[in-house]
Amino acid sequence: MKRTLALVLTLSMLAACGQSESAATGIEPAAAPATTVSAPSAEAHAGHDTTHDAAHASGTAAAAGGSAPTATPTTAPAQSTPSAAANAAGQPASTSSQTAPGIMTDPVAAAGFVEGRHFRRVSAASAANPTPGQVEVDEFFMYSCVHCFNLEPYVQAWLPNKPAYINFVRIPTTWNPTVELHAQAFYAAAALGKGEEMHEPFFETMHVDRNYLESQAEMRQFFARFGVTDEDFNSVFESFSVRSQVNRAKELGNRYAVESTPTIVIAGKYTTGTSEAGSYERLFELIEALAARELQQR
Repeated sequence: MKRTLALVLTLSMLAACGQSESAATGIEPAAAPATTVSAPSAEAHAGHDTTHDAAHASGTAAAAGGSAPTATPTTAPAQSTPSAAANAAGQPASTSSQTAPGIMTDPVAAAGFVEGRHFRRVSAASAANPTPGQVEVDEFFMYSCVHCFNLEPYVQAWLPNKPAYINFVRIPTTWNPTVELHAQAFYAAAALGKGEEMHEPFFETMHVDRNYLESQAEMRQFFARFGVTDEDFNSVFESFSVRSQVNRAKELGNRYAVESTPTIVIAGKYTTGTSEAGSYERLFELIEALAARELQQR
């Protein structure tokens, strides 16, 4: 009987010992606790590789026999920089000071000019064919126009300093027979090689001397002041070349819907004048800005 009791006690002790050992060694595995990966604090983020921590936690959970935790979006800490984000994506870093590629500042807007107020756009059908590397600027003028006379000194001061890519062209208007006669005289003087020499005196004769040169006879006398013989005058004034240029000037005036002088046409696309630009000085600033835009957009 005593032996039986001793045997029972011994077996009970061995059973209790086995349970304690099992708990200590993990022979009876308990359910793996859930692994939580939280976003690093701002202090922990500084100089800390959070990608490595997440991978380490995932590997630990997998080694413990559980499944890897599902990745959740991580909000970037406030101090995350564009360079860090770009490095993570394998792309070059960008900064706020960089300008988007292909975008250039519009010289017209930069100078404070507004379409519809300072200039208007000519219809696409009227646009002239551009010459590579050049922007044509046309001045539609009339010798008897006092505003053209007042503008001329500013034109003469601007011409030597204008951008080299601007091709400045004067085009006389042809609104009535007298004005057309003056246009004919303008092209005849150019054909005789006297264009620049006679241009300002034309204005002065009309606006200072009050001689409006309203007939071909008066015009012949005016040309004689510059060494042009009657024979040369007669052979050129009614020539086919001069008449063709007058007709071309009339066509261009209609194309650009020129209704007043002086009117400036830039690149066959924009028209403006002194009143639209606000002053003589601003007019030439606008001309150059529109010409620069045209060259920029080609």
